[in-house]
Amino acid sequence: MSDYPLIIFDWDGTLMDSKDRITECMQAAIRDVGAAPRSAAEIHNIIGLGLHESMQTLFPDNPEIWTAVIAAYRDHFLDEQRVDSEMFAGVDELLRELHARGRLLAVATSKARRGLDRVLGQTGLGAYFHATRCADEARSKPHPDMLQHILTALGHDAEDAVMVGDTEYDLRMAQAIGMDSIAVSYGVHERQRLLACQPRHCVDDVASLATILLGE
Repeated sequence: MSDYPLIIFDWDGTLMDSKDRITECMQAAIRDVGAAPRSAAEIHNIIGLGLHESMQTLFPDNPEIWTAVIAAYRDHFLDEQRVDSEMFAGVDELLRELHARGRLLAVATSKARRGLDRVLGQTGLGAYFHATRCADEARSKPHPDMLQHILTALGHDAEDAVMVGDTEYDLRMAQAIGMDSIAVSYGVHERQRLLACQPRHCVDDVASLATILLGE
């Protein structure tokens, strides 16, 4: 099926090329609080989870530092002096065409509401989306809470929708409620890890994603 009435996108690593920014900001936050460093690979593994769940994975034995690391991370990520991440090539055109064809578009992201609203405003893409849900408004991925909120808000069932994401957390979230998923391998998690979650498709670039979603 390619003509899904509702298409739900993850943001970081799916629409926006923000892996390096997230990694740099998390490593800076960890340094700020004097915690043991974490490698880029360790941080890539938690991209897609909510911040609390990320702390549980990165520092399972040090819950006393979680709040400080999260606060420092948010300060770094929202720092106006940092160079903003760019959208992946072709994303603007894809969203514009889907919107023109009358598809309902939504975002389910592990960003906080403040962060998502900021990038929607900066990119000018906010008008394309009919619903958005963030990690501070619902349970963290891979729990399907975000998807259920979006389905309810837009009056659709899981069978009407597809989840597009770059992490296993996106795919497992969709799988939990019987929703189709499309994996994108150009983001954070590698292709084999994504395929283990049995997405309907796995694509390597935005052009291939557009071919599926536009039925071309």
